[in-house]
Amino acid sequence: MYNFILHREILSDVKIILKFFLPLLSFSIILKLMKNVRQTNINIHRDSWVEINLENISHNMRAIRKNTPKGIKLLAVVKADAYGHGSVMIAPTLLASGADMLGVASIDEGVDLRQAKINCEILVLGAVPVWAVETAVKSDITIAIFSKEHLEACKQAYERTGIKPKVHVKLDTGMNRIGVSVDDAVEFIKEVRNADYLDFRGVFTHLANAEIREKTQIQIDRWNKVISQIDTDGLLLHILNTAGAMCYDVPNSNMRRAGIGIYGLYPDLPNDGEIHKPDLKPVLSLKARIVNIHEAKDGEGVSYGHTFTAHGTRKIATVPLGYADGVPRGLSNKINGILNGKEVPQIGNITMDQMMFDITGVDAQLGDVITLLDETHSIDKWADILGTINYELTCRLKVRLPRVYTR
Repeated sequence: MYNFILHREILSDVKIILKFFLPLLSFSIILKLMKNVRQTNINIHRDSWVEINLENISHNMRAIRKNTPKGIKLLAVVKADAYGHGSVMIAPTLLASGADMLGVASIDEGVDLRQAKINCEILVLGAVPVWAVETAVKSDITIAIFSKEHLEACKQAYERTGIKPKVHVKLDTGMNRIGVSVDDAVEFIKEVRNADYLDFRGVFTHLANAEIREKTQIQIDRWNKVISQIDTDGLLLHILNTAGAMCYDVPNSNMRRAGIGIYGLYPDLPNDGEIHKPDLKPVLSLKARIVNIHEAKDGEGVSYGHTFTAHGTRKIATVPLGYADGVPRGLSNKINGILNGKEVPQIGNITMDQMMFDITGVDAQLGDVITLLDETHSIDKWADILGTINYELTCRLKVRLPRVYTR
C-alpha cells in the first residue's frame, strides 16, 4: 500500500506526478495509490490519527442535495478547518458532489482555500475586521457586512484596488451575535444596493433555536418582513442551516447552508412536526496504535490521581493520544475503544499526550490499533457524556493529529 504525504506547498507537484503516471496505470491501481492520503503541516510520524472517509463526505453532500428543493443553491460550511475534518482536502469533494459555494468563518480560512487553488465563491460568515477588507478583495473572497464602518472600509478598498468588494448583508433576526438589526435592515440594504463601489451578492441570517419551532418562527417572520421590503433581484437569500433545512420551508430564500450534516452528524431537531432527515453516513474515525503493554497488579492505580485502581492483575495498553489532541479529560474512565474486534475500557485520567486501556483478556501486541471513534462509536456519545454538542468535539481534534483521507 502506498501513502502520499500531502502538504499544501507540494499539492501542485502531486498533480504533475499523477498527470505523468495516469496514462501508465490502470484506474484500479490509481485508486489503491490514493486510498490513504495524509495532510498535515507537522508531526507525520505519530501512532495516532484521524481518518476522514471522502466517499461518505460525497454521500452526505449528495443526500443533502437530494433533500433540497430544485433551484435552491447549497453553501457548504467548511469553517474551523471543516469542523476539524480538513477544509482544503474535502473542499474538492464537496464541490464535485453538489455544493455551489463554500462558507468560512474568517478571511484567513478563505485565503487558505484560495492558496490551495479552490476557485469557487467563498463567503466569510463571520465578522471581518475593517482593516482586512482589502485582503478579502484581493483574494476574491465575499464578506458579510452589517455596519457603517464596513461600508467605509469597502469604499476605501475599492478606491485602492479598483475592485468592488463582494458582499452579503448579515441580518440579526434574533441570534444577537452579529448583524444589522431588523429595524435598520431595510434602510441599510437600500444603501448597499445603491453603493456603486460594492458588488452586492446576498442577504442572510442565522437561526438561534432551530430545534424550537416557536422561536424559529419568530425569526422567520422577521426575515420575511425585511425581505418583502427590499429589491431581491439577483441576490442569494439564505436563512436555513442544516437543522433548519430539515424542519422548515422558507419561500423567501434561494440558498441553504449545509454544515454539520456534511460530516455525517445531526444537529438538535424539534420533537414535533414534520422533519426531513437525509440519510447521512459518519465521516470521521479516531485511531491510535498501542505503544506499550504492561501489567498493573491488584491495588495499583493508573494515571494521574489514580482514578482507576486495578482489582486483580490487569493488562494495560498505552496509546499516544490525549487531551492536547482533542480528547477531553472529562471522558476519563467513561469511554471504550475497539481492539481486535473487542470493546476495551479507557482507564485512568486521560493525560495531555497519552491514555490507557484495560485490555485484559484480549490477544494484542505492540502496534495493534485501538479505535475510539467510528461508525458504531459516534462522537455523539462523547457529547452526551460531556453535556455538549458534536460540533465542539470534532473541532477539538487538533492539527497535530495527522489526517488520513480514504475512499
